[in-house]
Amino acid sequence: MSSNIPRFIRDAAVLCLLMFLAVFQQPCSLAPVDVDGLYPGERSDLLKLRDSSNSSSNLHRRWTGPPCIGDESRWVGVGCSNSHVVQLVLDGIQLRGSLPENFLQSVTFLTRLSLQNNSISGALPALSGLLHLEDVSLSQNGFSGSIPSEYVKLPKLTKLELQGNVLTGGVLPFNQQTLVFFNVSSNHLAGPIPDTQVLRYFPKSSFDHNPGLCGIPVGLPCPAPPPIITPPPPPSPSTVSPPQPIPTPKRERSHRVRNIVLIAASAALVPFFIMAFFLCYYKKAVRKNEETKEQHAGGSVDFTQTRTLHSHSGDDPERVVELEFFDKEAVVFDLDDLLRASAEILGKGNLGTTYKAVLELGSVVSVKRLMNMNGLSKKEFVQQMQLLGNLKHENLMEIISFYYSKEEKLVIYEFVPDGNLFDLLHGFRGGGRVPLDWAARISIIKDIAKGLNFLHQFLSSQRVPHANLKSSNVLIHRDGPNYRAKLIDFGFWPLLPNRKLSEVLSVGKTPEFLQLKKMTHKADIYCFGIVILEIVTGKIPGKISPANDETFDDLSDWVRMVVNNDWSTEILDTEISGDKDGQDEMLKLTEIALECTDEMAEKRPKIGEVLRRIEEIEQRNANVRMGRAS
Repeated sequence: MSSNIPRFIRDAAVLCLLMFLAVFQQPCSLAPVDVDGLYPGERSDLLKLRDSSNSSSNLHRRWTGPPCIGDESRWVGVGCSNSHVVQLVLDGIQLRGSLPENFLQSVTFLTRLSLQNNSISGALPALSGLLHLEDVSLSQNGFSGSIPSEYVKLPKLTKLELQGNVLTGGVLPFNQQTLVFFNVSSNHLAGPIPDTQVLRYFPKSSFDHNPGLCGIPVGLPCPAPPPIITPPPPPSPSTVSPPQPIPTPKRERSHRVRNIVLIAASAALVPFFIMAFFLCYYKKAVRKNEETKEQHAGGSVDFTQTRTLHSHSGDDPERVVELEFFDKEAVVFDLDDLLRASAEILGKGNLGTTYKAVLELGSVVSVKRLMNMNGLSKKEFVQQMQLLGNLKHENLMEIISFYYSKEEKLVIYEFVPDGNLFDLLHGFRGGGRVPLDWAARISIIKDIAKGLNFLHQFLSSQRVPHANLKSSNVLIHRDGPNYRAKLIDFGFWPLLPNRKLSEVLSVGKTPEFLQLKKMTHKADIYCFGIVILEIVTGKIPGKISPANDETFDDLSDWVRMVVNNDWSTEILDTEISGDKDGQDEMLKLTEIALECTDEMAEKRPKIGEVLRRIEEIEQRNANVRMGRAS
């Protein structure tokens, strides 16, 4: 009977059997690779940590199964992206023991490692090969030994916190331009602090309580190295002197007395040479410090309230660094406070990286580290930041202060704790998600319009007042059942050193820029229209591929295609499409969004008109619901 089965079917059956055996011959203790992309090497490295330590979080019970399923993780302290482990945060869980050999060597996509406030002993992990690491926080443990040389080779390192351990050896020559937060205080480090371009800008507090350290950052001159004494070369046979006559006792005593006098005189002069050296070194350091202070005091900007920051700026006025607080009632802090703050990365954008910084007094701020602006002059930066810092509106993120140097530009904002609109719309949509209802969505749309209208009124002289409006730049504050939106990343377009960099901003996706490289005042309106469509449809802007496999390069193109056939609820997000009372308003807002995204910039409405129409729609929606309720 088997001879009647076609050969290709038999071959396929054999192949399936072999594949089955290949999978199930593995030991039962190993987790199978699932379809969501589990990486066994990453899991194995995490299990080594679990099995070599004890903690109050009972990792043996809570670290089971795959560590990552897509972007989600059920393992405490583990963060995931695309099924890879990208974060490991186990702060303050009484983790005890030493870290396993080759710690996390297979977790090659790791960006953040934080094991602060535990009781880990032994050597610091080498972290070799972890080229994506940005945040390494290992403070307040019992790590001993020297700082691994691999740390200076981490190309994306932005934060290194090693304070509060028992480390020995010296400070390594860290010179990564990405490094913003650095602290090795309260250890047993010794020797000179390397004078690298990066380390020289960190304050004394980053090195405090290491009695053996010396150098300008700690205000202690380093002793001069002992002179190298080279022994004279042995005489060659041709230069050997003939035997000298044996000296008489009188001549021998004379030579001996002369040698004693010379040795005594030399010994007496050595302390004077050492004192002279230290005096010169000290005067030089003091003079350099005084020059820095004079430059700080001689700034040309009239600040409302300033605190001088640490900067060894030499005689270059472009490197003068000052911190301005626009609100005199706000908590005043300086660079020392920021560098001592506990910080974590909130996100990366096309203008830079944003951090959450918790200051020692408990205040929380957001710190944005700008990139692509190193060629910007101090005058340009200060003028624009003063303009933006004085903008006060309930729907704009408040700028508290800023920091300028040739190498670094930081902007310090108020902290909004509830995330951004993009995550609120597109975050995990599995079980347990609370849908964002229509009333909340229209309220958020109105808030965005109010903030944008304010910018267009008070920055009317600028070609594009916001220039980077998108859902991830709309921060959300929850006040009970109400959602409030605040815009961030506005007003940076004039600071871009090269207008070609506009393509990385949201306005770089407008038709006029894509086709003509032209920037218009209505570019913000186009971006706002895209955000409205994103809120109404629940779809992520960009390439849209509906069921018919036709791909659209823009969300507005897809919506136009659908509504040209019929103004139906097909375009609506499934989380709100069941709200029958709001469907008319949803479609009216969609119509406004399509006007905002008109290919011809001059045909787009002004933001003031858009705001008025949105407020009318919101009021009509509220009236309908009140009528239903009564």
